[in-house]
Amino acid sequence: MAEAHQAVAFQFTITPEGIDLQLSHQALRQVYLSGLRSWKKRVTRLKNNVITGVYPASPSSWLFVVIAILATMYTRSDPSMGLIAKIQEHLPVSDSLSVQCRTVVSAVLFSTLLWFSLIFTMRLCLKQLLSYHGWMFEQHGKVSNTTKIWAAMVRIFSGRQPLLYSYQGSLPNLPVPAVKDTVKRFLESARPLMSDSEYERMTTLAKEFESSLGNRLQWYLKLKAMWASNYVSDWWEEYVYLRGRGPLMVNSNYYGMDFLYVTPTPIQAARAGNTLHACLLYRRKLNREEIKPSRVPVLNVPLCAAQCERIFNTTRIPGEETDSLVHWQDSEYVAVFHRGRYFRLWLYHAARMLSPREIEQQIQRILDDPSPPAPGEAKLAAMTAGDRIPWAQARKEFFSSGVNKRSLDCIEKAAFFVALDDDEQGMRGDDPAGNLDRYAKSLLHGKCYDRWFDKSFTVVVYKNGKNGLNAEHSWADAPIMAHVWEYVMTTDSFQLGYTEEGHCKGDVASSLPPPTRLTWDIPAECQERIERSLAVAQAIADDVDFHVLPIQEFGKGAIKKCKISPDAFIQIALQLAYYRNRGSFTLTYEASMTRLFREGRTETVRSCTSESCAFVRALEDGESKEVCQRLFRTAAEKHQHLYRMAMTGGGIDRHLFCLYIVSKYLGEESPFLKEVLSETWRLSTSQTPLQQVELFDFVNHPEYTTCGGGFGPVADDGYGVSYIIIGENMINLHISCKHSCPQTDSHKFGADIKKALEDLLELMSPEKPGQSKAEQNHSKKSKKDL
Repeated sequence: MAEAHQAVAFQFTITPEGIDLQLSHQALRQVYLSGLRSWKKRVTRLKNNVITGVYPASPSSWLFVVIAILATMYTRSDPSMGLIAKIQEHLPVSDSLSVQCRTVVSAVLFSTLLWFSLIFTMRLCLKQLLSYHGWMFEQHGKVSNTTKIWAAMVRIFSGRQPLLYSYQGSLPNLPVPAVKDTVKRFLESARPLMSDSEYERMTTLAKEFESSLGNRLQWYLKLKAMWASNYVSDWWEEYVYLRGRGPLMVNSNYYGMDFLYVTPTPIQAARAGNTLHACLLYRRKLNREEIKPSRVPVLNVPLCAAQCERIFNTTRIPGEETDSLVHWQDSEYVAVFHRGRYFRLWLYHAARMLSPREIEQQIQRILDDPSPPAPGEAKLAAMTAGDRIPWAQARKEFFSSGVNKRSLDCIEKAAFFVALDDDEQGMRGDDPAGNLDRYAKSLLHGKCYDRWFDKSFTVVVYKNGKNGLNAEHSWADAPIMAHVWEYVMTTDSFQLGYTEEGHCKGDVASSLPPPTRLTWDIPAECQERIERSLAVAQAIADDVDFHVLPIQEFGKGAIKKCKISPDAFIQIALQLAYYRNRGSFTLTYEASMTRLFREGRTETVRSCTSESCAFVRALEDGESKEVCQRLFRTAAEKHQHLYRMAMTGGGIDRHLFCLYIVSKYLGEESPFLKEVLSETWRLSTSQTPLQQVELFDFVNHPEYTTCGGGFGPVADDGYGVSYIIIGENMINLHISCKHSCPQTDSHKFGADIKKALEDLLELMSPEKPGQSKAEQNHSKKSKKDL
């Protein structure tokens, strides 16, 4: 128990001679060092706030302005046109200040006001420049003179060496589209999915809404857009995520995978050591704002970084009506789960970050701990996997005081959650494809009680050294977490590395106290509720049908030779695959980001269009190759236009969603909005972009291929499809659906997608000698004509 004594700063005993006070100098030193680290972080945060606050200028530019004004005054000129004299008149009279000193003070005050005015003007100019989005609608490879001038102006007003949050004050607000434009675009998207009578009825509902209630609701949205930074994001977070009363597991949370072909070390503790240390390195860069602001490639247009603030030290707290997100400024430890036990693992010692080797040693101590879980402890996390109301009630009843509250606080206030899994996962063994599917399912839901689904993210490390993560969705969208995970994976393998034996590099401090076991007192009634939540979660997990499909025969390189956007190419392939799979078209959701605007999150691209349906029908009916190519390019251009509209604030669904929220606040019923918001997304899709390409070397290290991540199905009778384009020659697909629906099959749909991609490549590839397979297929049309 020596470590326990070291954790106590002082001890006292009452004796006949009085109070005997004994101070522990080692403990006091740790307290001092911990406080010192905290104050250093506060100073860094204050410094960054100052730098960000005056961006795009720099703090040193203030001195330049002051010197310039003073130098001008000494040439007997008045650059202030009398304002310095006016300021001097209003300064308090003091015998200690000479006339010359009062003049200098007045000049400094004027210089400061001038400096702030210049900053405000530069920010305003930059905000106006970033409100221009014409560059996005120009033809690929052809940049107009207007865009070239605009890009040069953005560079001039953007300053140099921006911090992570430097652009936040200059990003434009998300515009509110006109009701008539949104209604028009909605009807256009609904046309290919409705019969003539259904479309006529929907048109009538839409026109009634546009001419009556719509304008009234729009007025409230415009008022909110003038007052709030973003008229969508807070309502989206509240009503789509936090007010959802169903389980987060599968339905909301998503996952990210490890390298596909490589496991850097087979030692579980070592992989955890490097992974956790890399997470801390990222957090340190985040706290110091040293991470470069994300930008749109080519023109380097900045994106909003507001979602980055809650990556670490964040937890979703359950409530009976709505959940809440709680974020702490700092946390020096992580909560670790292993074999039904919970541990607190401190990641800092003596005001310094633990080395990877030290974290490995601490993880190994947890793995070697033979103590059994307390009654009810092993499956406690199932509460976070089940329905929200039972969890909120149990938390209030059984975890609001005493030892349970202290242990729960420890988990919720941790930097993030770590799960040490006894299973082995990855693309391995005699059934690599099947094992890859099981690996994805394990990251998505695990055993339903070995992930804390309320934490911002859970790092999972398997027995054979494979790792991955599970992330909660309400605080941010997948690209934010993907950015973290890209850094963690590459830092783990290429920067930190391992010894020849597979252990982490570095030395171990002998004075490290072991991880602390969390204690619980869970009564029988609470254990029953845990079992009920586990049963709900287990039924959801068992119903998930998951398939991970790495396509290595072709990738972005082959698609670009067809002169088609890779995203549009894949989305049209998904339409073709779904039509072949189900014999019909369906409402399709593709996630697009709106981070060109302040506090922007996502918008929907309705990928099933009249143009894509016309192409699929033509291809399946055996039309000529020339006709199919023309229709395909038209469909691809339409998709790209919709994607650009969504990114630039011209989307449909977020505007309709907010109009619906306002109607509920006003107590107004709208048959049009009610029908639109109840539509089922049977095909939900999302691309995970590879954001930090410079961290990966697919030429020299092709085996270090990231596999991306995925999510569960949105509709009971639909598919969820996530895809990531890796380098020039690989596409990874993550496909989910439900076993309970007899019409869906993830493996069959995966095969349909691959076949559709191959057929489109053959159709759009440059001509080759001899008749191609596509031409043979299209010959069916000529036979029909005969």
